[in-house]
Amino acid sequence: MIDPNTIDFAKGAGLVPVVVQDAATLQVLTLAYMDRATLDETIASGEATFFSRSRGGRWRKGETSGDRLYVVSITADCDADAIVLGVRPVGNACHLNRTSCFGEADAPGLGRIARLERTIAERAAADPSESWTARLIAQGPKRIAQKVGEEGVETALAGVAGPDEELASEAADLIYHLLVLLHARNMVFQDVLDVLASRAEAAKDSG
Repeated sequence: MIDPNTIDFAKGAGLVPVVVQDAATLQVLTLAYMDRATLDETIASGEATFFSRSRGGRWRKGETSGDRLYVVSITADCDADAIVLGVRPVGNACHLNRTSCFGEADAPGLGRIARLERTIAERAAADPSESWTARLIAQGPKRIAQKVGEEGVETALAGVAGPDEELASEAADLIYHLLVLLHARNMVFQDVLDVLASRAEAAKDSG
């Protein structure tokens, strides 16, 4: 979290713009504003609380809709006059019942990996007779790992002799089963990204 005393509220006549971003998918959810009081409340409560320019006062996301924005991180820009609020959303961020205020599209790019991880976590608690994901997880990591191996072979074969559409489809199956395996081992894809980041740093240091 940040020290509210370091934020330059004076530049914006008491308000700073706040870019609200899904901490997992990195999708921009909305743009809002905070004054010193709502920033303090956000830090204290752990829920996104803003200053509404249209209402002329404080409002906390979800008090009427039930859609919540739980704070994961608060980062100021280099001039300390704008904030990026990383959140874990529960429900929609937009008052039009959309995930984001910026269009109807779901999480872009690699953000779909995090979205798929959330779906897997939700399906894991479902009835195995009604959910392939729940049924696969119930069989344990060994069976899931076997599926990852099978999908890896199919992806490789498609890469050698299949059309682009087949390769993309098989790769999607491979990624899905890999994410299920990570979930079964109480891991997330971020653990994989952390390893890649560490290797990149090591390669940079070695020249």
